[in-house]
Amino acid sequence: MRTSKQWIEHFTQNAKQHRVNWNLRPQLTPGEADAVVASLQAWQLGETSDGRHLLRAADRYAKRINDPLYTEAVSLFIKEEQKHGGNLGKYLDSIGKPRIKADWGDTLFRKIRYFNTSMELWTLAVIVVESTAQVFYQSLKDATGCTLLKQICTDILIDEAWHIDFQVERLSVIFRGKTRFMQRLCNVAYRLFFFATVVTVWMAHRKLFRAGGNSYEKYMHKMSFKCNRIMDRVQAVPQRQRVVKHSPVLKIV
Repeated sequence: MRTSKQWIEHFTQNAKQHRVNWNLRPQLTPGEADAVVASLQAWQLGETSDGRHLLRAADRYAKRINDPLYTEAVSLFIKEEQKHGGNLGKYLDSIGKPRIKADWGDTLFRKIRYFNTSMELWTLAVIVVESTAQVFYQSLKDATGCTLLKQICTDILIDEAWHIDFQVERLSVIFRGKTRFMQRLCNVAYRLFFFATVVTVWMAHRKLFRAGGNSYEKYMHKMSFKCNRIMDRVQAVPQRQRVVKHSPVLKIV
């Protein structure tokens, strides 16, 4: 597991990477635009959050665990998400499409998180959204022949992989601090929340997912795989704590 300092170093270095060539002209066909623009607008809105509620929860959590650098790491994570929103907005501007101000999915998610003060719930929510984002941006990339949009999606996909690592590591720490009974309860609750969100995202963006080659069954298969992989990581015992039962010596497995 990386320390908060190491995550700060990662986000700082990653901010220096420029993977999008803005000298390219957008080349989105009318058919592609019909399939992807509405979802692109909605996702762009969701990526532009100021993150103040998450930062407030992170700051309280950082003080409780005596890790002040964690708040800074979360702040840099938020800035990276805002970069995604900025890039998507810039692309919408370039194709003459407006940046929307409201979307039902975004409104629902914002209302939920406004009342959330738990770092555990925040972390879980971000993991689920980032996981669906991986399938979303890959679908968006596959649904168009526009090189500029493909580069924007690739840049986001690279970032999202690190974002999931960042959040899964934190959720694992929180999970391991629970009793065995609460861990079993959370295992069920996490999965229920994961799939409730996954289905909601499909309902909102099924047109784009299908344009990117994903049926509902294929989408759910991908998300099931992601959920199982994430939960395995969250529940994994660090190597130094893994002991083979009935063995007279400590054995690393």
